[in-house]
Amino acid sequence: MKKENKENKKFIISEILPDGRMVEMIYKEETSTTQLATFNGEKIEYNDDIRLPNVLLAPYSAKNPLISKKVIKLPSEVLEYGTEKELLGKIQKFIYKYLDINPVFEKIASYYVLFTWCFDRFNELPYLRAIGDWGSGKSRFLQVVGSICYKPIFAGGAITTSPLFRIIDEARGTVILDEADYRFSDTTTDIIKILNSGYQKGIPVLRSEGKNSFEVRAFDVFCPKIIATRKQFNDQALESRFLVEEMEKKDLREDIPINLPDSFENEALELRNQLLMWRFRNFNKVGLKTDVIDRSIEPRLNQITIPLLSIIDDDQIREEIKKSVQEYNKELFTDRGMSLEAEVLTALLTKYEAGYLDPTMKDISDTHAAQNELNDKEKLKPRRVGNLIRKQLKLTVIRKGIGFVVPEMENKQKLIRLRQKYSIPEQEKLDTMNEMNVMNVQQESETTNKIITNDLF
Repeated sequence: MKKENKENKKFIISEILPDGRMVEMIYKEETSTTQLATFNGEKIEYNDDIRLPNVLLAPYSAKNPLISKKVIKLPSEVLEYGTEKELLGKIQKFIYKYLDINPVFEKIASYYVLFTWCFDRFNELPYLRAIGDWGSGKSRFLQVVGSICYKPIFAGGAITTSPLFRIIDEARGTVILDEADYRFSDTTTDIIKILNSGYQKGIPVLRSEGKNSFEVRAFDVFCPKIIATRKQFNDQALESRFLVEEMEKKDLREDIPINLPDSFENEALELRNQLLMWRFRNFNKVGLKTDVIDRSIEPRLNQITIPLLSIIDDDQIREEIKKSVQEYNKELFTDRGMSLEAEVLTALLTKYEAGYLDPTMKDISDTHAAQNELNDKEKLKPRRVGNLIRKQLKLTVIRKGIGFVVPEMENKQKLIRLRQKYSIPEQEKLDTMNEMNVMNVQQESETTNKIITNDLF
């Protein structure tokens, strides 16, 4: 008698079955058990496993350290939540109760939590970040907002990036990262790879597996991420992937607990249970809305904010978030305009406006030093200027008898784009702005003199 073929057993955390049923793993801490919650579009079922042709789907064991130690926080059941407006109210109330942040960003964070529970319906997504010095509340931000996101993965403690890639690839949840956990250069490099590749669907990170092995594995790192840092990233492109809350050291509201109470985990669990019901009911309803595009901000920032705005039905809140993003867009332009590349570009444009069609690296270096009041020791060497112009600004450089020059005609179109990118006004506009500033100063001085005169006489 022939032996029957053994079923392949596959452990899952989330799955969408061929017949359209949605499956999510749940964890009951009080009984130390795991199950699969299944939604068929109408009702919820709880299964110990799900049998499909040639494969048996099963939840991970409750003894798995990632589950039992709550590295990944899961729902324990599926609960009703009322209306979507009521659910959002509960999320915002929870955040307000334990966290002191800007009211507008409180709304952004609330919708971002909701977005994480349907992120896999979109091809791009934004990241959320708290930036500030130690003691400003960044860790509390991660703990509060992260605890109610979709399958939050708390990558803290002594975790190395090797298991982190596997956990993200398998769980496909929301990654919660603290800057303190990647202060070493090799770890930082891997984290940057995750951040650079993980905002867009279909861009895996390739890594060699095993010691002295050439076996390459592709890790899917597309998922929401909430991080805390003390400073900005040097890469402006990466900076534009974040929606940012600047945390300041200040006196906390008196109603915010210094230490999180025992009830915090239960409150967060109840919200995760209700948000799981929201995911089941709304996953196939949400989608990209192109009518929320904001042409006043740069395309890269638009790309990541459109998915978030697409799940917001409240026009007033959508406009508030748009204004917040517009302000952040201005900050990015300002930061870019204050960079060394912007300074060198300004010096180059100054030479063109002074009639130099082919300025040399020395010409640009001298002008840059004069504009920024640099002494001989601080002055950029022509070679450094040349590297910035070629490698960072990507301008065409040619060699002539007088040395390496940056010809205006060959770079005309690039220069137009660079002016816009670094927010450098043309000389005529700059002169007009300067004249207006002088007039404002004169008017203020005249007004002050009149006030003083009136006080004296």
